[in-house]
Amino acid sequence: MASAYYQRIETYARKIRRSDDINIIISILDEALRETSALHHNDSARLAREEVELAENRIEALKKEMEVLRGLIHIDHLTGALNRSGLDQAFIREVAYADRHDTSLCVALIDIDNFKTFNDSHGHQAGDAVLAHLAQVMRKSLRPSDAVVRYGGEEFLILLPHSDLEQSEKALLRLRDTLAKHPFSHNEKTLAVTFSAGLTIRKPGETQSSVIARADQALYEAKRAGKHRVVVFD
Repeated sequence: MASAYYQRIETYARKIRRSDDINIIISILDEALRETSALHHNDSARLAREEVELAENRIEALKKEMEVLRGLIHIDHLTGALNRSGLDQAFIREVAYADRHDTSLCVALIDIDNFKTFNDSHGHQAGDAVLAHLAQVMRKSLRPSDAVVRYGGEEFLILLPHSDLEQSEKALLRLRDTLAKHPFSHNEKTLAVTFSAGLTIRKPGETQSSVIARADQALYEAKRAGKHRVVVFD
């Protein structure tokens, strides 16, 4: 019995070494954990109970580490926002809900105004701190259900589920006001940070790339119109 168990564990180990998919690894660990747990109820098991419990604890700990790592894969480490991979997962989830319940889903693209000039004047570390500051303000100002994504460089993308264009525009204007009330501090100086935003609403059946392209077009119009504003593209 013990020999067969150890052979099974080695089989699981080989599967894990061959896989680079965390979801598959977690599934393999689940299977190993079920088999190990079953030994508690098997009178013919030759393994000492201490060994069974030790193996069970190690597998459970490894599974938890993998689950944490799976979450981190979708996070931008500088800002704590979702990254592009996290956006894909969130968009799929929100679109499925919107289509199933016939609710709206708005998408906003936000770009920090004059970010290159800010970096040139204050340094890249200050620029990184500004990105983290804006992400923190967004989390405080927006709803828990709104997904904030570090889309690239100084751009953020926001998914606003169950919200029409008017409600979403008000949310972005509140964000603008909240950012003004919480200015960024650097080297004991208060520095104004503003953003431009493009907002649109997803049409039934519309793809992620299509709706983001329309939000990007609205963002371009906001920049061209003088920045520090929200432009809606319906």
